[in-house]
Amino acid sequence: MAAKTIAELDLQGRRVFIRVDFNVPLTPAGGVSDPARIRAALPTINHAIERGARVVLASHLGRPKGRQRADMSLLPVAAYLAEALGRDVFLADEPAGDGAKKVVNDLRDGSVAMLENLRFTPGEETNDEAFARALATYADVYVNEAFTTAHRAHASTVGMVKYVSSKGLGFQAEREVKMLGKVLGEVERPFVAVLGGTRVAEKFSLLECLLGRADVVCLGGAMANTFLSAKGVAMGRSLVEPSKLPLARAFLSKAENSGARIVLPRDLVVADDAKAEAGNVVPAATLPDDTAAFDIGPESAAEIGAALARARTVLWNGPMGVCESPAFAGGTLSVARSIALVMGGTTVVVGGDSAAAAERAGVATSITHVSAGGNASLEFVEGKKLPGLAALES
Repeated sequence: MAAKTIAELDLQGRRVFIRVDFNVPLTPAGGVSDPARIRAALPTINHAIERGARVVLASHLGRPKGRQRADMSLLPVAAYLAEALGRDVFLADEPAGDGAKKVVNDLRDGSVAMLENLRFTPGEETNDEAFARALATYADVYVNEAFTTAHRAHASTVGMVKYVSSKGLGFQAEREVKMLGKVLGEVERPFVAVLGGTRVAEKFSLLECLLGRADVVCLGGAMANTFLSAKGVAMGRSLVEPSKLPLARAFLSKAENSGARIVLPRDLVVADDAKAEAGNVVPAATLPDDTAAFDIGPESAAEIGAALARARTVLWNGPMGVCESPAFAGGTLSVARSIALVMGGTTVVVGGDSAAAAERAGVATSITHVSAGGNASLEFVEGKKLPGLAALES
């Protein structure tokens, strides 16, 4: 049974518990420095308010490890949200207990409360039964608007949900499920996947899943070094994972049998270290022994661009190099621009570095979907059942 959405739920006069992800960075002065996650949840919150719900918001912030910490209070978040909504947001002084119960009980139709940081209680991350039951007493309706946490079986994402009969997805979470679902199952072809980043282990499950699904898999970043090394290329002082060489060789062998084309870098931008102000472009096969690769070269970027130009479905996760350095950001920015040129197809970008690169290249609005889901998004496109989504289907 597919999960319902908030638009399908009866909210009038009911306590609507919305699990949001307001794990946002704060300024030294105690303000919100990047409100993107808060703003993304506004359509769902406003929908509930407009339909006369008694809104109860719950989120975590940082890693307080089960104890109260003033620097991880949701007070600045509640203040920002109140200004964005143009109405009071009543912050409880605890995630559960008498104080939280009073704040929730005092709500009137169309009003908004926020529980204090869920992770101030150890039971949140351990999915403690008593804590889950306590949270459920604040809810007549449960809405998950925190897709970023859907891969975690926590009390607020899984434990409490079985005690609430009316439940569904918020608008942002619904969009994540819909758009990420476009790269699962039947897709428009050619389907091109571009994967970068540092560690093979972090992406290997995704790589395996893409065999038989993607027509072309383009590899970059330090991860590609291990695959080049597996093919016998001397990588100088580049980051290579020797323990993952057997996995890389096995993957390349499977790729030949699957019919997928694997694109590895033809040229690389090398330097003495990642702090260098500039790098030199060399063929991947002739990497100098005393240098390391920190980006793909222009020939490699052009080959990826050519594959993307023919694509109808694109999945991109992970930078092509050390993209926080201007000297080694060229490959990543080139990929972002090439993806933005895909016309009429579906383009999905997953991961903070990739999303930031799309913004930096000025092309984020030209991409079908830039996911904010992080590890949850990766697990979803790997075909894994996310606990937070499965809980909504029961």
